[in-house]
Amino acid sequence: MALKMLNELLLEDPSPSMLLYQVSKPAKLDTLNYQSNFMQDIFAHFPDTLFIHRTYNPTGKVLYTFLVDGPQVQLEGHLARTVYFAIPAKEDAEGLTQMFQVFKMFNPAWEKVCTILVDPYFFPLPILAMEFPTAEVLPSAFHICKFLQGKFYQLSLEQPVKQVLLTSLQSTMCSATAGNLRKLYALLSNCIPPDQLTKLHLYWLLNDRIWLAHRRRSPAESSHYFQGLEVTTRILSQFFGTTPSVEQGITSLLLFMQQNSGDKAVLSLGLSPQSNCASSDVSPQSPKVEQLVEACIQHSLHTICTEPAAQLCLGELAVVQKSMQLIGSGSEKVNVQILEDTHRVQPQPPASCNCYFNQAFHLPCRHILAMLRARQQVLQPNMLPPQWTADCAASLDDILGSKWSETLDKRLAVALLTEQVGQLLQHCSQEEFELRYSTLRRLADIWIGPYEQVQL
Repeated sequence: MALKMLNELLLEDPSPSMLLYQVSKPAKLDTLNYQSNFMQDIFAHFPDTLFIHRTYNPTGKVLYTFLVDGPQVQLEGHLARTVYFAIPAKEDAEGLTQMFQVFKMFNPAWEKVCTILVDPYFFPLPILAMEFPTAEVLPSAFHICKFLQGKFYQLSLEQPVKQVLLTSLQSTMCSATAGNLRKLYALLSNCIPPDQLTKLHLYWLLNDRIWLAHRRRSPAESSHYFQGLEVTTRILSQFFGTTPSVEQGITSLLLFMQQNSGDKAVLSLGLSPQSNCASSDVSPQSPKVEQLVEACIQHSLHTICTEPAAQLCLGELAVVQKSMQLIGSGSEKVNVQILEDTHRVQPQPPASCNCYFNQAFHLPCRHILAMLRARQQVLQPNMLPPQWTADCAASLDDILGSKWSETLDKRLAVALLTEQVGQLLQHCSQEEFELRYSTLRRLADIWIGPYEQVQL
C-alpha cells in the first residue's frame, strides 16, 4: 500500500520527478533513488560542495540524503538544500557504488563537485574517492558539533562545567577561527578526564581544512546554517528514522516535501546572502521559528532523558504540534489549554502539571512541552526526576518498577477511552449524537445492569 501511495505521489507532483526503486520478496523496498526536477536544478546551480547525511531506520535500512552546501548557498525552506534521496540495498561496496553511479547518471554536474562533507564515521571513503576522484572528502562541521554535544551529555560532568563546554562549542562553531578552535581545544583538554579525551577526537578541531570554508560565513550566517541543518536532520529522523516501515517512512517524507512545496516560490537561485537571517526580531509565530524550537525540544529530550522517557514525551509533543494551545502566564503558575480541559503547570524546576500523564510518570507532559514551545525554551535536566535522566535506567520496566499497578493501568485505559468517547459525542450532528448516546446507554445497561444508575 505504501509503494502504491509512492507512485500516486509522483503523479500528483507538480514538478516531474525521477524515482527508481526495487522491491524484494516479500514486497519490501530494497533500493530507492529519488530526485525531482527542482532538486536537480538546485544541484546544477550549486555543485561545488555536497553534504551527505545518513538516517537509520529501525529495520536496518539507511536513507542517504544529499544536500548542497557552501557559503554561497542561501536557500530558505524545509529541506530546501536537498538534492537527492537514496536507499541502497546494503551498506556494502556494491550497494553504495550502485547508489553513487545512479546519482551521477542523472546529474551530469557531478564532475564539478570539489568537496564532499560527511559525518566523521562515514566508512565508505574509498568508494567516494573512486566515484568522485577530483573531490576532497572532509568531516562536516555540523556532524563534529553534534558528536561533541553528545559526548558532553554522556560524560559524568558537573552541570556548570557541561554548560560552559556547550556554550563554548556553540560560540566557536559560529566563529570558527583558528584562535577560537585552539581555545576550545585547550578548554576541553583541561575539563575532560584524560581517559576520556581520546574518545573526543580533538584533532578535528586543529584540522584547518575542515574549517576553512566554514569561516567564510558571518557569525549570524553560521548560526542560521547550524539551525537549518538541525531542523533538516530532525525532519528526516521524524519521518524515516522512527517509522518501522521503510516504505511508509519514505512516503511520508516525500508527502511532507510536496505539502511544503510552497517554499519553492520563495527560493531564488540568485539569492544574495542575508546576514540578518538569525536575528531576534523574527515573529514567535513564524513557522520556521516554531519548527526550530520543536527541533531543539526534541534534541533536548533525546540528550537528557532515557530512551523510554524520550519516546513517551515525544508522543506528548506530537499532540502539541497538532493542536492549538492557549497559555496565560502568571507570576508563579501557567495555565495551558490544548483543545481539552485546562491544566495548571508549575514551571519552576522540577516542572509539574496536574494532568494524569505528569502525575503518573513525573515526565514533561504535553502541557509542559507546550509551555516550553511557546516560550522558545528547551528541556533542562533539573526539570525531571533523576530516575529519568539519560544514564540511569535501560528500560521502562526498570524505571516504573513497583510504581506501576494493575489499578493504575486500568485507570489510564478508562481515562483514554472516556476521552475518545467524549470527543466522538461532541463532534457530531444532533442526529448522530442521539444515535450514539442511545447505543452507549444500552451498552451500559447490558454491561452493568439497569439497576445501577450509571451517569454517562
